[in-house]
Amino acid sequence: MKRLIFLLALALIISSCETRKSSSIGNPPMEGFDLAHSDPAAIELADSIMLAMGGRENWDNTRFISWNAFGRRNWVWDKKMNRIRIESLKDSIIYLASINSDEVRVQVKGQELKEPDSLKKMLKKAKSMYFNDMYWLAMPYKLKDSGVTLKYLGEDTLKGNRYNVLQLMFQEVGDTPENKYKLYVDVKEKLVRYWSYYKDSRQDTANFTLPWDNYQKYGNILLSGDRTGGRGPKNVKVDETLPDKLFTEFQ
Repeated sequence: MKRLIFLLALALIISSCETRKSSSIGNPPMEGFDLAHSDPAAIELADSIMLAMGGRENWDNTRFISWNAFGRRNWVWDKKMNRIRIESLKDSIIYLASINSDEVRVQVKGQELKEPDSLKKMLKKAKSMYFNDMYWLAMPYKLKDSGVTLKYLGEDTLKGNRYNVLQLMFQEVGDTPENKYKLYVDVKEKLVRYWSYYKDSRQDTANFTLPWDNYQKYGNILLSGDRTGGRGPKNVKVDETLPDKLFTEFQ
């Protein structure tokens, strides 16, 4: 009997390991993800979030995403080529840039900039806006990115509901590596429902806690737009094809 119990326990352990291994294979970490300091429960939760959002394959195969950020900027993002078009509504500036290179064209109030130093500054600004606005749109898909460390904080109650809590910290990545986030994940549906932002990872009190809701299916993935409270992405759209001139021409 003891031997039978031992064999059954061993089988359960092996099955659990295989499930976790299969999950990780379906959502491999990006190069530079802090695997050594991320606990297994946190990684498993991150994989379950990716699956609930549509899965890694569908996310990788999504080509073009358009949205408005904070009522200030209209975006078109070519995920495959990592090209962006930003129309800054406040100052009438259009940016056409490549995130992976120094390629950029900028038009200010109808006039194209040509001065190299000015273009260099504008490229830096465009990339900074990209990392901020894209994170507000696509954060649940970025949990195993380079420089990210994940920690599972157990269950907690927020707004009267129970959630699994996932903590994100960063190592020398992005414009603000000192930031910290806590994600409140639906226990059953595995979707992020709230996120808390900490400007400094040493803080105990969040700078804000906001809903991540109103999930809609766009193509083969889920995205959260037009959220309760009014902050975050609006007018979200996913396309399989778009004219190339959106990323090469101002008009």
